Amino acid sequence: MKLIYVASPYAGDIKKNIEYAKQACRYVLNEGNAFFCPHLLYPQILDDNNPEERRLGINIGKEFLSKCDELWVFGEHISQGMFEEIEFARVIGIPIKRIMKLDIEIKEEALFCMRIDR
Repeated sequence: MKLIYVASPYAGDIKKNIEYAKQACRYVLNEGNAFFCPHLLYPQILDDNNPEERRLGINIGKEFLSKCDELWVFGEHISQGMFEEIEFARVIGIPIKRIMKLDIEIKEEALFCMRIDR
């Protein structure tokens, strides 16, 4: 099982973008992988409208990205934060996969029979 860093837009229509990020995470799970999606976590604690806190969140995300197996970039729009994540992944040699459209088909084996390798 790979650890996948999920990049998708956050700013703008935040409610819509959060739902899209959740679908992206489901897609990663359905592919048999684990995910890390910082914009579903850090805006719960940090104020994205505060430039210092936004920068902190992006920097923490990059720290986690350095531990991931791959970066998957979701959607047709690349935000500034996503661009930074893509460039960071390129610099440190993390493979990048672009997914333009989500085809969310729930695979029972991904949902109910996922095994965790130790």
